[in-house]
Amino acid sequence: MELSRDDEVFDEETTLKTRRLLLWLLAWALLTVPAQGQFKAPDPEGVQLGGALTQRWQAGIIVKATGGPCWDIRATAPIPGDWPEQEVTIVEEDFTPNVRVTYGTVESSVKQMMVMIPGLRYGEEARAVVTLEVRRKSQIAPADTSIYSVAERRKLPRTVLPYLALSPGIECTNTKIKSLVKQFDDDHPNDWARVEALYDWVRENVEHKDGFQGGALACLRAGRGDHEDLTSLFIALCRADGIPARTVWVKGHCYPEFYLVDAEGAGHWFPCQAGGARAFGEMPDHRPIIEKGDNFRSPNNPRERKRFLAETLALKGAKPHKQFVRGSVAQ
Repeated sequence: MELSRDDEVFDEETTLKTRRLLLWLLAWALLTVPAQGQFKAPDPEGVQLGGALTQRWQAGIIVKATGGPCWDIRATAPIPGDWPEQEVTIVEEDFTPNVRVTYGTVESSVKQMMVMIPGLRYGEEARAVVTLEVRRKSQIAPADTSIYSVAERRKLPRTVLPYLALSPGIECTNTKIKSLVKQFDDDHPNDWARVEALYDWVRENVEHKDGFQGGALACLRAGRGDHEDLTSLFIALCRADGIPARTVWVKGHCYPEFYLVDAEGAGHWFPCQAGGARAFGEMPDHRPIIEKGDNFRSPNNPRERKRFLAETLALKGAKPHKQFVRGSVAQ
């Protein structure tokens, strides 16, 4: 079958786009840390690990050119990564021949797949879906919590310092939040107990209510919030008090982690449940961890910061039908 002039032009254009998109993937590779070998070491002096649950998880994107041809297609998708309480193995990659995929770790905390598709003719489909086996362990609070204390800022690792700063919806420098922290007295047996006092204050003074979502400050003013708001408020109070804290994202939910050091000065992250059944310094949840953190640079707009690094899609040409894949699957 002979190609039409339109097809010839399309092929010439997509060849040029392929080169440019390959350069984009190379740039991603230079800007991200290799995904393997991250976060695997257990934490013997910190939170203890309990029973494990193994699950299958899928992530990726399916794109079909339904409105006409499109090209320069670039997509990103977060995928579960390795943490002390979670081990992840890729078991299947379902990629059509017209896609290129690389993996990297963004800002030291989010494993991400980067998808490049040079071009799609009308009616053509591209698929990039990865299936993972996720082994998630529960976390048990340490027996002796008196050994943990708040770290001196100057001694914090570079990767921990961002968790003392502002994030979208976590207004830790706001005067109202800082004033609230100052109201907590120092009559606590240790720093663990002080963090727990912040945690209990949020749970006792803010109503856990689905449907309200406005961030830490709005949650404090309204006296109510959903699980994400309560998580944001607890994190904001911790950061205002000089305690690093961050968000952990699982399917349909999130919870906070706070950072303390042991008697030897080694740092440890401890989880807690801001919304839902009380759990402080421990986490019975087995849902796969999608990502940790709450202040990410948007892949499509470096000036924009995101609380959660969601899937993205950028392209030229006609608007296609897209389907982002993110969730557990039956084994």
